[in-house]
Amino acid sequence: MDDHGGGTAPGSARGFSFAGRDAELRALLGTVSGVRPAVVLVEGEAGIGKSRLVAEASRVLRERQLRVLAGACHPLREPLAYGPVIDALRRIGPWLPPVERLGASAGALAPLLPDLADALPPAPTELPPADTGSSSGGLQRFRVVSGVRTLLEAVAPAVLVVEDVHWADDATRELLLLLATDMPQDVALVLTYRAEDLPARRPVLGAPFRRPPGTGVVELRLGPLGEAELRTMAREGLGGEPAPELVRTLLERSGGLPLVIEEDLLALAGAPAGADPGVLRVPRSLGEVLAERRSRLGPDAAALVDVAAVLAVPAGEALFAAAAGLDEERTAAALQEAVASAVLRQTGPDAYGFAHALAQEAVYESLPGPVRTRVHRSVLGVLRTLEPPPLVQIAHHTRAAGDRAGWLLRAQEAADRAAAVGDHGTEAVLLEELVEQPDLAPEQLGRAARALAYAASVSTLSDAKAAALRRILRLPGLPATVRAAIRASLGAILIYQIGDLSGEEELVTALTEAGGSDPSATARLLALLALSETGRFTIAEQRAMVERGRALPLADDDHRSRSMLDLARLSLLSTAADPAVPAVLAALPRGGSDVPVLQHTATMICATVGRSIAVGHDARATAALAELRALVPLVRLPVLEFYLTSLQIVLDWQAGRWGEAERGLAAFRERYPQSRLGSGGLPAAVRGFSATVHGRTARAATLFDDVLAGGLHLHSLGAAAGRARLHLGRDDPGAAWRTLTDPLDFLTFLDRKEAWSHAWDLVPTAVETLLALDRTAEARELSERHAAAIEGRDAPGAVAEQHHCRGLLLTATDPHAATAAFDLAAAQWTGIGRPYRAALAAEHAARTDPDRTETRLADPIAVFERLGATSDAARCHRRLRDLGRQTTNPRGRTGYGNTLSPREQQIRDLLATGATNKDIAAALFLSTRTVENHVARVLTKLHTTRTDLHRTDGQHG
Repeated sequence: MDDHGGGTAPGSARGFSFAGRDAELRALLGTVSGVRPAVVLVEGEAGIGKSRLVAEASRVLRERQLRVLAGACHPLREPLAYGPVIDALRRIGPWLPPVERLGASAGALAPLLPDLADALPPAPTELPPADTGSSSGGLQRFRVVSGVRTLLEAVAPAVLVVEDVHWADDATRELLLLLATDMPQDVALVLTYRAEDLPARRPVLGAPFRRPPGTGVVELRLGPLGEAELRTMAREGLGGEPAPELVRTLLERSGGLPLVIEEDLLALAGAPAGADPGVLRVPRSLGEVLAERRSRLGPDAAALVDVAAVLAVPAGEALFAAAAGLDEERTAAALQEAVASAVLRQTGPDAYGFAHALAQEAVYESLPGPVRTRVHRSVLGVLRTLEPPPLVQIAHHTRAAGDRAGWLLRAQEAADRAAAVGDHGTEAVLLEELVEQPDLAPEQLGRAARALAYAASVSTLSDAKAAALRRILRLPGLPATVRAAIRASLGAILIYQIGDLSGEEELVTALTEAGGSDPSATARLLALLALSETGRFTIAEQRAMVERGRALPLADDDHRSRSMLDLARLSLLSTAADPAVPAVLAALPRGGSDVPVLQHTATMICATVGRSIAVGHDARATAALAELRALVPLVRLPVLEFYLTSLQIVLDWQAGRWGEAERGLAAFRERYPQSRLGSGGLPAAVRGFSATVHGRTARAATLFDDVLAGGLHLHSLGAAAGRARLHLGRDDPGAAWRTLTDPLDFLTFLDRKEAWSHAWDLVPTAVETLLALDRTAEARELSERHAAAIEGRDAPGAVAEQHHCRGLLLTATDPHAATAAFDLAAAQWTGIGRPYRAALAAEHAARTDPDRTETRLADPIAVFERLGATSDAARCHRRLRDLGRQTTNPRGRTGYGNTLSPREQQIRDLLATGATNKDIAAALFLSTRTVENHVARVLTKLHTTRTDLHRTDGQHG
């Protein structure tokens, strides 16, 4: 570490930010920058980031004009007495005052700092050699301590940093203890150490240290980094959003150790694109630390460490004893020794293992091959005696012991067990290993591949699952029916989890591969195609697919195929807002503990939630989500969590819980960064709505365009309406109409999918656009088509939109009737539970009732302001100003002093969303110059910057 400032913090040159230590950094800086003297003790295991924390703090301290002196202890066989302190003082020369102003005691350091001899007073005469066992040695130690204190006082304000004090010699430790107990004024002492490597577990300074009066003391213990910090480092180190599986793998490998995370990310950054984390190796430094600690263990403790390395999972004393061949007393003593040496740690009641996967891997790799095999066999013998037998572990150790034929059998057994208990993630891992074996029998390959395809389709969302299925499809020897089953799962994952509509091509190809020879596979493929939400098939064609599937000769026990056909049928009913949907849902079995039955019920309920929201049955959707949450722990379908998360976002937005919706969006994008549904589905549309109401029109346009780039599908209706409304807001109805009809004809799509009941504002926007284009007859015809199409449908949202359309058509000819229609729409939206849509309808009613505009606008303005719809509220206020009815501020323009005025509060809220001055001007109907003045006053009053205000209040989209 450079003691003159300007040094580069460890890791910074690698492109990794300082992550996860903000609280510790604040504590360190607060203590050292406060009232000195101060002592800071930083403790943590190897690689935890002590040096990085100190480096970051040193950089800040130097910027604050403190002089930072740094030295480090080293694991030398015969360390130099006072070495790290002398090393820190070696470059102190430029800061020293003239020698005549230095106290004589500084001369005691002249022999230890020969390069500074001319800048120091002469050394005391007859300075005896160091002898820790004599009175003369004590005198020398006293003179050294006095000299160090004198020099530190001379260059104060200063900070002395000594790292790795666990390696300090006794003389250095004593010097630091004496300094800490009697610190020079305006000086701080920062020490880093590893508690597990202190000699004989003694105190870090050799003797207990207690806070001296008048000295600030803080002790910091650094823990591992979490997933969020690791993701930040990975994003910077790899130049993109890391896959969730990669983040979890790196976190498990590293145990949150920053050093290991950085080494892994550097290795991945230098590897070919898409490299598997399996290319990563144990960092040399970590391996050396563990090897040194293990070398200090006795034979029994070393044997237990070997067992722990082979087991790879925490275990209890009895298992350790049996595998190592030790009795109870020796096992207890050996475990205590291994834990005391920080090689193993207690992970739970009667559970011992390594701190993280890399520590286990480091020890395992250090074992000679014959030792590994012997321990694997010993562990395997013990595991076989357990009841119930841990089949996954048994399969692993069977393979590691060299019994490949036995492993094939055990792995299949373990996969079957995992499937039976709903652990499809473990099942998929085992089956993927099986299907990649080159000499599997065709029957075994086909069975394993089918099972893997299903496990992948219901396990947690992942691009890796799709890649695995594509690898399997390239395997030679797969029968066409097996290939069709795998491709069906691939298509379902692409469409419904990742949001890649190319999955439909996979399904069509799979239907051809199935060839009708396998009724079960054909039925499932027809069901999947009947679930399509794009414009490829009409809803009539999809109904025919379901009927075709139901007519196939399915086996009596083929519950899965029948369940999928039922799911497709219910989905089609929901799309068309058929009144039969509630009865179908009510008839679903809900009692008992039969997992397949509960899975069927859960997927059926899930299929209706999005459609319920679309047609305006928000209360039904809320109840369904609550029921699904109760079912998720029982049905063992991790993919349901994905749908629950995305649907809750949409429901929160519609209900006016915008803060919750935006937090949900952030969590969704962080948890599922690979899913295109975040940029092409309902969550993406909600992001566009959010940007729109916050005045970020350019951002909203981009978000809507991202959705529309995915083509025609049920989840793009809202984005089309939102994009068209942005054009209407800029008085460009021609562009709005093109958004709705060219090249994607959304109105024809409504016919093909019988989706007129979907209340995403598409039809009202189209009617308003046609009226703005003076195409009144077409607007009326469209409204009438809508009214006819929703007749007899169970769609309260569509009813509200029909009232709105009627209001738009009547505005020019019969304002009173128009007002009544808008009032009906507002009441309908209020009953559904959508305050924003109700307020928009109420605003229209106010505009068509000129005698009561001011009174009528009060309610929608209050709703807009409560929700944070800044742009809408500003539009209403502008209307009042145009009518000459806007009240003025009784205190005048400058009556608020340092408090934000209402207008400035609007500006602050928009700045917090990341809105530009141009966005704010458009949202509030102001000139850009006026906005610039408002922004300057807001930032001045809040004593902040635009960037900090955005960061503090959170990201919005």
